[in-house]
Amino acid sequence: VQLQASGGGLVQAGGSLRLSCAASGSTFNFTVMGWYRQAPGKQRELVARITAGGSTYYLDSVKGRFTVSRSNAKKTVYLQMNSLKPEDTAVYYCTANRGMVEYRGQGTLVTVSS
Repeated sequence: VQLQASGGGLVQAGGSLRLSCAASGSTFNFTVMGWYRQAPGKQRELVARITAGGSTYYLDSVKGRFTVSRSNAKKTVYLQMNSLKPEDTAVYYCTANRGMVEYRGQGTLVTVSS
């Protein structure tokens, strides 16, 4: 299974970005898909995740600004990020879980300038 993330880049504070992550090489659906991020010198943190049934979780600091969604048919998870802040700057990683197995994609860098 491979996860390919895209959509990162440089944006000014207050701007928006949409991250996408497509899974390939699997014939099954993932129970949970989501996004982590890791800023320089900080621990990795779970930003948002969504179950196959559509239940979502968000990190408190992104609630109301970020929206996670998925396409089970396309095995793709999205992260719409609005009202971006400099503190959102990080490498964002997508993950997909099936049971106890977690797959992780390569990161995509999001840089928010003030």
